[in-house]
Amino acid sequence: MATAPLLRLVLVVSCIGSSMAVLFSSLPNTLTVTASPAAGQVLHAGVDQIKVSWKLNQSTPASADSGYKKVKVLLCYAPVSQADRGWRKTDDHLKKDKTCQFKVTTQPYSSGGGSFVYTVERSVPTGTYFVRAYALDSSDTEVAYGQTTNAAKTANLFDVVGITGRHASLDVAAGCFSAFSILALVFFFVVEKRKAKK
Repeated sequence: MATAPLLRLVLVVSCIGSSMAVLFSSLPNTLTVTASPAAGQVLHAGVDQIKVSWKLNQSTPASADSGYKKVKVLLCYAPVSQADRGWRKTDDHLKKDKTCQFKVTTQPYSSGGGSFVYTVERSVPTGTYFVRAYALDSSDTEVAYGQTTNAAKTANLFDVVGITGRHASLDVAAGCFSAFSILALVFFFVVEKRKAKK
């Protein structure tokens, strides 16, 4: 009988948690976000940079940003890079959403806007991306957003070429060691045949 109160407690906690969840569809698009890569441009991880800028939409009333305390900027997968990859899946519930996995920056919000220069991290895999910014309130909860692409996430996308870990020098070394191993095999085979004849 002691399990009944425990089950009620778990049910109440899960209901409270789900009612406080932030849904992407509930957020207003009040930020204008721009990024330096042109549509279709190819960037290289660990080398190239992205300049990201954000400001309040001109069509949004000036008082709408009174609760904005920070701006969190993220690098996000475009739908073409999410296809057949469950670990990059878009979910309306922001805690479960896997679209934006790479943090660019978090900065204090300024009504005049802001900008940041981001060097694409070496850990960013090859794919097609866009940039999204969330406005956060004093409890670091997302209250608004803006992104460099349209709602369907089909415009102003750019590509990142990730680091594969293979270089020409590695291929040359592998070829040399393979050739050496074959020559060593032939050499020892000939030596063993000569010993067997004696």
